[in-house]
Amino acid sequence: MRLRSAWPAAVTAVLALLAFLGCAGTAGAAADPYTVTLVNHTGERLWIGSVAEPGSETLTGLPALDDGRQATVTLPENAAGQWYGKFVPRQKCGGEDGGDFHCQVGDCGPYADHCSIYTPQPASYAEFHFDRNDPLGLWYDTSYVDGFSVPVTVDANVDPVPETGECSTAGCPEDLLPLCPPDDLVTDPASGTPLYCDNPNRDSPDTDYSRTLSEHCPKAYSWSGNDTVPGNDVVRNCTRCSGFTVTFH
Repeated sequence: MRLRSAWPAAVTAVLALLAFLGCAGTAGAAADPYTVTLVNHTGERLWIGSVAEPGSETLTGLPALDDGRQATVTLPENAAGQWYGKFVPRQKCGGEDGGDFHCQVGDCGPYADHCSIYTPQPASYAEFHFDRNDPLGLWYDTSYVDGFSVPVTVDANVDPVPETGECSTAGCPEDLLPLCPPDDLVTDPASGTPLYCDNPNRDSPDTDYSRTLSEHCPKAYSWSGNDTVPGNDVVRNCTRCSGFTVTFH
């Protein structure tokens, strides 16, 4: 899931300006840590979880964010200078940490500050692939492959964020839950309140789920092979950046 594009000479000057404005150069700032600032604008409390791909360190001590709050996480690197993983906005959680702690949306184990299950309950994700040794290996995306719970956007920390192309916003701020196909909508059994939209087939572009989400948010994954579709717009590279902002809307 990587974008490959030739960088014309004219873009070099733009990248230099972006570096000056706060987007760190990979070569010039190899020691700078990667950071992700998590922002909650959902109107309710979120318990942030994270799932690391094999070989990457599992993040612990992640925050619970009330509406309007934010926190910055510094990402660890393995010996190869890599971290691959995703952030999960867990909702409607309760119980004793390490005991009967449970979330109605994005559940990923009995801990309030981290995930202990590799495959969380369906939810929206923000995904990252950091690799200091691969010039094409710093990519980010918003994924609704397993399900949609809240809108997610990912921005590189540049000013201004470009509208298109490298370093532009991944994902969309629009709430897609009201558009969920009825057969895919999961509701609270007690109140009937919508909780999340469950993707019935994460590997198919031909479900009502994937077609609906692709139409209304082409900047986010709606199925696993979205990045193979010609002209797709689901993955971003911003190779000169070390800081990113994930906003849960």
